[in-house]
Amino acid sequence: MINNDIARQFEFIAGLLESRDANPYRVEAYRNAAEILRELDRNVSEIVETEGQAGLEKIPGIGKSLARSITEYLHTGRMSVFERIRGRTDPVALIGSLPGIGPDLAQRIYDTLGTSTLEELEVAAHDGALAEVPGFGRKRIKGVMDALAGRLGTPRRPTIPTSIEPSVEDLLDIDREYREKANAGMLRKVAPRRFNPTGEAWLPVMNSRRGNWFFTALFSNTARAHELGRMLDWVVIYYDGPDGSGQSTVVTAQTGQMKGKRIVRGREQECREFYDRRRAA
Repeated sequence: MINNDIARQFEFIAGLLESRDANPYRVEAYRNAAEILRELDRNVSEIVETEGQAGLEKIPGIGKSLARSITEYLHTGRMSVFERIRGRTDPVALIGSLPGIGPDLAQRIYDTLGTSTLEELEVAAHDGALAEVPGFGRKRIKGVMDALAGRLGTPRRPTIPTSIEPSVEDLLDIDREYREKANAGMLRKVAPRRFNPTGEAWLPVMNSRRGNWFFTALFSNTARAHELGRMLDWVVIYYDGPDGSGQSTVVTAQTGQMKGKRIVRGREQECREFYDRRRAA
């Protein structure tokens, strides 16, 4: 039965994610989906034929992202999410597959930045980190951006409409939880490759979940954060949800009406409204 075939795919994806120490909530979501499909009394292909992808999304435990993967498998016999995750097990080969990079530059990127996915490379290209890698000038970085836009099928600058981003309330709560647990020594620590000559495992990492959103939070380890001495103030939050993924940075406001408060960069007005609501409550 096709349900069992897809369930096996989801279990394999869960295993791959777990082997890469991915967000445990995401791993659990794939394993739960596999169990749901095995117990489902209808064939998923029948559901798609009669109701489309929307029919799959009605199944408890199957959100938009999983429904999209099921539909893709029914139409093509493959899941692109599986291909992406499998490619990540060899980050140098994955990055080196981009035009104009090759294995030597890919190894240099991995050694310098610790980048292991194309999505992470795209962020590095846009935020200036890639310019720190020897051999990457403006022209080559532009070529990388163009190649990534084609490979990932995204616009030049990866964005998610505000309407489907996590709320600032959730992001600020993740930031609060992360900093509290980091200060209490409750989180697993990793050894970042950048700005860490001794190889010390000092960077706390937290995985968490709010509704359909999966979060990974960690202190910023960028050159700018080190330059300004803000490594333990700036918190980078990666998120993954039914409609896409992205990242936000939460910092302490240094000026203005919100001075001293935690704010999400680029969403200052929403943060102001959030604090106004909380003050009025």
